[in-house]
Amino acid sequence: MAHPVDAPTEVVSASNSAKADESGLNNQYSAEQIESRPQSKKAKFFSHLKRFWWVYAILAICAIVLAVMLTIFIGVKNIAQSKINDAVLDVQGISCTNTDTNTFTLGINTTLKSGTTKATVEAFQGVMYLEDEPSQTPFVTIDFPETQNMPFQTVNISQHVDIESIPALTTFNAWLLNNESLRVTVLGYPNVKVPGISKKYGVTFKKTITMPGLNGFAGLSVYNSSINITNFADGTNFHTTATIPNKSLVTFEIGNVTFNTYLNGSLVGLSYINDVILAPGNNTYAFRSEIQQGPVLTAVQTEPWCQTGIVPMDLSGKAVENHGQPLAYFADALATHNTTVQLDLGTPLRALGLNPKCPTTSS
Repeated sequence: MAHPVDAPTEVVSASNSAKADESGLNNQYSAEQIESRPQSKKAKFFSHLKRFWWVYAILAICAIVLAVMLTIFIGVKNIAQSKINDAVLDVQGISCTNTDTNTFTLGINTTLKSGTTKATVEAFQGVMYLEDEPSQTPFVTIDFPETQNMPFQTVNISQHVDIESIPALTTFNAWLLNNESLRVTVLGYPNVKVPGISKKYGVTFKKTITMPGLNGFAGLSVYNSSINITNFADGTNFHTTATIPNKSLVTFEIGNVTFNTYLNGSLVGLSYINDVILAPGNNTYAFRSEIQQGPVLTAVQTEPWCQTGIVPMDLSGKAVENHGQPLAYFADALATHNTTVQLDLGTPLRALGLNPKCPTTSS
């Protein structure tokens, strides 16, 4: 029987060694291939994040702090300004009393309508000026009280004020006298406090209000006229009762007023109204004049006035005085407008036995 021939040990070892070397070489190639294979973007990001996580943590904290600071310093301020802008200021009445040359007592009754956001508007000073007057020069400064932001509230102000600019106040009075309506602006810069935040936010409070004017005292009327050829005890020769309408929201303590009185464009005398406090609505005063008799007698015998005895005369402000103080801001405003008064002269002349007639026309 034949026996198998054993391979030489050296041959087997060499064969195994070759296989091992080949296997190791293949493993080496596989590792190198794995190491050289490009990583995905996601893997790179996580690898980067793992190494520099502390940088991202700092950036996140900074971003949060920045967002909070922007909200506190900019966002809340913008919200507060928006709420101020949306608020509606309505004026129910204005009073100008205790008037003297450079000061007066200002009273303003207003209502303020705003949102429900909780906030406090601190007390502040605001100026008032004519919106449509080119210079927009303030004529008075107003102290506004602290207010809470609520849907509806009443804000009443009463203070003794120094006149900021007499020319500006005169212009305001003239506009109020001569126009059917006018626009007035209140401007101030209050601070707003929001609950839970210690910081105060500066905002702009600007409200323009359209107000009714006096419209030149349209509708003024006189009645119960009387004439004394030798003058009354006060030195005047014509008395009547005047009703002066005030269609505005303003109450004026004007005092004693002297008017230049014109007939057909010529100055014929002076007229007086004393103790004038002009409140909204109709106001009745004693009206006195010292008028040249010649032009008046001529007028009541001239067409067309001779037919009714009613003669139109124009009044223009000459002087205003209150408690011995001259008030130029009223006098100069009244001088800007000629108020026409229809004076019934025929009735008091007939009461004196005079009977002015129209001139006869010769055939």
